Amino acid sequence: MQPLLQATDIKRSYGTLPVLKGIQLSIQKSEVVSVVGASGAGKSTLLHILGTLDRPDAGQVLMDGQDVFALNEKELARFRNRRIGFVFQFHNLLAEFTALENVCLPGFMAGTDERAVRKRAAELLNLLGLSDRTDHLPSQLSGGEQQRVAVARALVNSPAIVFADEPSGNLDSRNAEELHQLFFRLRNELGQTFVIVTHNETLATLADRRLVIRDGVMEE
Repeated sequence: MQPLLQATDIKRSYGTLPVLKGIQLSIQKSEVVSVVGASGAGKSTLLHILGTLDRPDAGQVLMDGQDVFALNEKELARFRNRRIGFVFQFHNLLAEFTALENVCLPGFMAGTDERAVRKRAAELLNLLGLSDRTDHLPSQLSGGEQQRVAVARALVNSPAIVFADEPSGNLDSRNAEELHQLFFRLRNELGQTFVIVTHNETLATLADRRLVIRDGVMEE
């Protein structure tokens, strides 16, 4: 079966410092994969390349068989918006927009019909237990609620894959545990694929596969 995501010989240096030294990686649809490693090992660098936010110095990333870095910048931005979701440590919600409006933004950027986007956003917020928070601003939400809004935003365009960078790093243990369980529920209910960079060993161990970056290469 063709993997959803395939990375081959990914290399990335900053100045004279090699960070990624030929990463090989494949992700199947509906997998939850964790990526761990020491600080500075290149986990976030790899995530940004896989998520097309950064380009490698060498190597290839295929998604559903498509060479993503063969796209020009405009095509790549459109591809990223429609096919990839992101969840970051610090939510990155826009303070002046409600929870519903924050979730809708990627759908509006994709040019999808506004009513369809709002319906999808409301359904996701309901799925994530936030139906009574749709009109709240981020400042009126707890940290755990803000992160669930960020997860809904990542899902609003029905992406092929969601990349999460330290998603529970800013949450207390209870909210972190709830978020971890949410990823697996979304995999089970929606068939969603997740690649999660984390220092949280509980989450890393729960994943279907735990990958380790050490000295710029990948170990499983």
